[in-house]
Amino acid sequence: MEWFTDPQVWMALVTLSALEIVLGIDNIIFVSIQASKLPVHQQEKARLVGLGLAMFIRIGLLFSLTWLMGLTAPLFTVLGNEISGRDLILISGGLFLLWKSTMEIHEKLEGEEEISSASVGTTFGAVIVQILLLDIVFSLDSIITALGMASQLAIMIAAVVIAVGFMMLFSGKISAFVEKHPTIKMLALSFLLLIGVALIGDGFDMHIPKGYIYFAMAFSVLVEMLNLRLRRSTPVKLHQPHLAD
Repeated sequence: MEWFTDPQVWMALVTLSALEIVLGIDNIIFVSIQASKLPVHQQEKARLVGLGLAMFIRIGLLFSLTWLMGLTAPLFTVLGNEISGRDLILISGGLFLLWKSTMEIHEKLEGEEEISSASVGTTFGAVIVQILLLDIVFSLDSIITALGMASQLAIMIAAVVIAVGFMMLFSGKISAFVEKHPTIKMLALSFLLLIGVALIGDGFDMHIPKGYIYFAMAFSVLVEMLNLRLRRSTPVKLHQPHLAD
């Protein structure tokens, strides 16, 4: 337990935790949008269960270091680019985000508004499965980053727990804010499109610096915050195909 009193270890933990939280922003957006499709009384439970199970998945990935690092080994070549297992996961996740976000935008703006029961609409289990599958994609980069920044497994696990705890604490407030402001919800779906393109680019070794992506997201949110402050009414009403509690 000598590392417990080492200031460098604590600095690594704080730095890694902050990084994990920043890298988890896209995860919070996806979780918030997915949970909003459920009846109101199930939304908070879906967020907490999804993020809680996702935390155990991330910890499991940390314990599977050999397998995780093996994902970077080339499997085949496409147009001069070596494609690894990690690349396949990123490309698949990116394509799923593009499809999912496009369908969500269409549903909210062009889809038919109708009353649907829980049995007909999106089920609790389906939402949890989608949250877990996308969390694996979202967590790959953060886990690999953790491997490069910290040498002790305990530090990496602690950082993951802290980051997921932060997500659990604020996902509800973020979800409520996104639901209250339709233009923010469209922005969030646009962010998922952007993240999907970035994931596909990473899969083909065309890396887009994360700083550029987060700056674009932050700047867009800042502009919309100014818009919301200047106008008090909500000019857009999104369609809600899942209305039944």
